[in-house]
Amino acid sequence: MRSPDPARLPPLDLLLAFEAAARHLSFTRAAAERFVTQSAMSRQIRTLEDELGVPLFQRGHRALTLTADGQRLFAACSAVIAQLRSVVAEIRAPARREVLSLTTTPGLASLWLIPRLPRFTRQHPGVDVRLDASFERRALAAEGFDIAIRYGRVGASDGAPLFAETMQPVCSPALLQGGPPLAVPADLALHTLLQVDMSRESGMPLEWAPWLQAVGLPELVPERMLTFSGYGEAIAAAVAGQGVALGRRPLIDALIDGGQLVTPFADRTASPRGYLLVVEPAARLRPAVRALERWLLDEAAGLPPPSP
Repeated sequence: MRSPDPARLPPLDLLLAFEAAARHLSFTRAAAERFVTQSAMSRQIRTLEDELGVPLFQRGHRALTLTADGQRLFAACSAVIAQLRSVVAEIRAPARREVLSLTTTPGLASLWLIPRLPRFTRQHPGVDVRLDASFERRALAAEGFDIAIRYGRVGASDGAPLFAETMQPVCSPALLQGGPPLAVPADLALHTLLQVDMSRESGMPLEWAPWLQAVGLPELVPERMLTFSGYGEAIAAAVAGQGVALGRRPLIDALIDGGQLVTPFADRTASPRGYLLVVEPAARLRPAVRALERWLLDEAAGLPPPSP
């Protein structure tokens, strides 16, 4: 009986499942990405390990790590999958509309990017944009993304600066006119403060604590707090007059310019964070990707925002 060919490839589905699990270091997240159950993902990895005859993961109580063989296979799978995505995109482009994939945070997507995108698509009628609004830090080549706008510390080296961020409380004009006094920061104790739930591992700092520290009110206790799952929801509540939000400028500048929000205090506080533009190196070879990159930089540099 002939022994199995050592160069025989395992089924592609198993390799794709392994690449997702190795990238996330989580069977649960990999299963969600692959639209299977966690138990099905675990079985696929076990099947691949049995096929190869070696363990690919070290399974701890609450953590996965790659073995040395797993690291070698992950490096190879990532490179091959990225190359396949690139070639498929090149083959598909002449017959179909070109699709650019961009990932960013939900707050930037809803407040800054989405209102502007129609201008880009009007200027480039043969190009569609696929937008991923997520707190997950996507692996651009492995997950098929061309561009990322990431929220990170100013001066970080993993992207070109798009714009810095300043923080300033904002509320609806009706709240400023008809609610309790809001003339100085100490008056925030009379109001509802709107905040975002930061329990997820998003790398974002708590909103109000640094700002209150900067204005000398670290112990301020508001009348009440309303907490939301996303920044866009907190700003929508501020527009509706439900309380005071900590505005991240320039994300909310269009709402201020349009009169939907007002700034009760003149001073802004600089944030240690800002937005960075990251382009996947192979994707930059495509003219449409370079056009989107240039357009984003121009928008951030201060071109007039679209009309409401």
